[in-house]
Amino acid sequence: MSKPKLVPELLVSDFDKSLRFYVEIIGCCIRYDRPAQRFAYLDLDGVHLMIEQESDFWKTGAREYPYGRGISLQIEVGDLDNLLRRIEAAGLPLFRPVEDAWYRTGDVYGGNRQFLIQDPDGYLLRFFQDLGTTATPTSGRIEG
Repeated sequence: MSKPKLVPELLVSDFDKSLRFYVEIIGCCIRYDRPAQRFAYLDLDGVHLMIEQESDFWKTGAREYPYGRGISLQIEVGDLDNLLRRIEAAGLPLFRPVEDAWYRTGDVYGGNRQFLIQDPDGYLLRFFQDLGTTATPTSGRIEG
């Protein structure tokens, strides 16, 4: 497996809580970690993400909740329904409900079945399952 050229690293306020969220609820596996630094490198079916306990080392300014203002991470999964069941079982609210959305990509529309959820620090995660492409969508929200 090739190494991705971009791997987001999210600073978190409570490393243990965030690690439980990403591993136990979302289903990520820990590729490696550095417990002394409160750091973990996570993988969800080829989607790579790092989390690390916030510290002064990375501090560029004052931080306040939600940490993820202005960023949305789009994450493709193979089984959106299974992920939704785990989120519902954990009693976590969705930020945006499940929807089919069609986005123009040149001369065709690409479809996503998707929903949004915030992680414990407010980072916005948009999970989606690919619906394929079509010349003209007949259902769902359409982004021209």
